[in-house]
Amino acid sequence: MSSPETSPEGDEAVPTEALPVVAPQLRALRRRAALTLEAAARSAGLSPAHLSRLETGQRQPSLPMLLALARIYGTTVSELLGESVADRDAVVRAADMEPTAAGGWTYWQAGAPGRGMQALRVHVPHGSQGDIVRVHPGEEWLYVLEGRLRLRLGDTTHRLAPGDSAHFDSLTPHRIAALDPGGVELLFVHTLLQSPTATLCLGPTPGVTP
Repeated sequence: MSSPETSPEGDEAVPTEALPVVAPQLRALRRRAALTLEAAARSAGLSPAHLSRLETGQRQPSLPMLLALARIYGTTVSELLGESVADRDAVVRAADMEPTAAGGWTYWQAGAPGRGMQALRVHVPHGSQGDIVRVHPGEEWLYVLEGRLRLRLGDTTHRLAPGDSAHFDSLTPHRIAALDPGGVELLFVHTLLQSPTATLCLGPTPGVTP
């Protein structure tokens, strides 16, 4: 595959012929939620043209974008990625956790799909998405497993070490970044909004207009 081109909206271009599973899923779930391209893009803080490129596979969405669209469409990141949601086992075995890369982050599903909360184990590399501001309804809880994390909540910056945790209202503008060159490992839980028409946005990266 050719070298990806990084876009100003925080994701990467991929060749059209390498259409990922997520692209048709994004389109199908938007239509299932009875949302126009313009309405969904506005709720996610994207331009309609950019969302259209995500739906045709010309761009690869970042993990924050997947989280945003999942909430807007009343679904989960797992369903956006085309993963099976037939079973809801209470226990998730380590051997069954398949890593998924999105926007420079790597994450593993750590809970059953289709529930009111989504649990993930996340690896955040150093220098990845640290300038992306997130704002959306719901709550988030994170726990640092390895490395050190910089968490900015509103105008306050917190530095978290292994064993530290944070639980906050997601309407508070927040940024997440790894402080160490080796990145940071997190347990991450967020609430899912089941209403497909719920308003959600990701705050823009400074200096970028979608």
